[in-house]
Amino acid sequence: AGMLAIREGAGKCAPALLEPIADLEVLTPGEYLGDVIGDLGTRRAQIQSIEGQDDLQSVRALLPLGETFSYTTALRSLSQGRASYSMEFKYYEPVPDHIVKTLVMA
Repeated sequence: AGMLAIREGAGKCAPALLEPIADLEVLTPGEYLGDVIGDLGTRRAQIQSIEGQDDLQSVRALLPLGETFSYTTALRSLSQGRASYSMEFKYYEPVPDHIVKTLVMA
């Protein structure tokens, strides 16, 4: 009954589903930079900057928090355990339409 009420109410208004966005910084040796950026692309990240110091590269990106699950393991695999990251909550953003449709159908 509760789910039917939500679906009916959502049809009568224009609700917006929001997702948390994290500010992410990845520190990686230069040899793994391409792999790190490629993986972030599959996670809907918006690359903000790439800066280098000697062989260490810093990648800053905005990343939906829902895409960070298993990121520690993925980053460790991509960089043979040599990359690290930090992140903090930045803001909320509307969920893309194609993802909303998937969630509503579930």
